[in-house]
Amino acid sequence: MGRRRTIDRDKVLDAAEAVVNSVGAAGLTIDAVAKASGITKGGVQYCFGNKDGLIDAMMQRWFDEFDTAVAAEGGDDPDPIKAMRAHASVTARMNTADNARTSGMMAALLQREEHMAKNRAWYRTRLDGLDLSTEEGRRARMVFLATEGVFLLRGFGFLEMDDAEWQDMFADILKLLPERDRA
Repeated sequence: MGRRRTIDRDKVLDAAEAVVNSVGAAGLTIDAVAKASGITKGGVQYCFGNKDGLIDAMMQRWFDEFDTAVAAEGGDDPDPIKAMRAHASVTARMNTADNARTSGMMAALLQREEHMAKNRAWYRTRLDGLDLSTEEGRRARMVFLATEGVFLLRGFGFLEMDDAEWQDMFADILKLLPERDRA
C-alpha cells in the first residue's frame, strides 16, 4: 500500500505567483499553475476549486504576510496613527521583487468585481479609525495615500526607480508622521 500524496498549498501558490510574474495576470490559468508546480490540473482544483479560489488564496496569503509584518512593526494594539506608520515602514522595506510580486497579484484581482471588493475592504481597514478632524489624522491619511501611490507607481512600472530613490521617497513620507512614544 502506497503513501498518500499530499499537495503543498504554499508551493502551488508560489508557482501561481511565478506564473503571474513571468507571463502576467492574463496567463494565470489552472493549467499553467499545474505545469509550474508539477502537479495535475485536478490537484490544483482539489486545493483551490477554481481560478477564483486560487486568486483568493494568493491574495489572502499576501494580506496575511503584510498584516503580520505591520503588526510586528506596530507592536501590541497600536493606535491608528502608529498602525499607519507601521504600514508605511513595512512597505518601505519591500524590495523590487516583493513590489512586483504584489502588483502582479493585484493585477489578477482587477479582473473580477468580487476580488476587487475584497481588495477595497482591505484598503478601507487601513483608513478606518483615523480621526480626520485632527492634523495628525489627516497627515496619517496622506502617509497612506503617498505610500500606496509610490508602491503602485513602482509596482506597475509607471515610474522606474531604483532602491535608493525608493528609500529616499519613504524617508520623506515617514517624516510626515513622526514616531510617537508608546502610551
